[in-house]
Amino acid sequence: MGNLAQKINHLPEQLRHEVEDFVDFLVKKRMPRKKKKLRMTWAGALSEYRDQFTSLELQNRSLDWWNN
Repeated sequence: MGNLAQKINHLPEQLRHEVEDFVDFLVKKRMPRKKKKLRMTWAGALSEYRDQFTSLELQNRSLDWWNN
């Protein structure tokens, strides 16, 4: 049936646009994303609990709080 370009050229105009959109989607999906800088806005947020819990216990509790 030929190569990909030939197959695409045999499609109606509207379908060629769909193929182009899909290819753009695939390219965007596979491109590495820009890494965002880690924000430290949470730093010290659990300091009031430091004498009551270990860091591991705080981590587990924070996950519970986050999920509820």
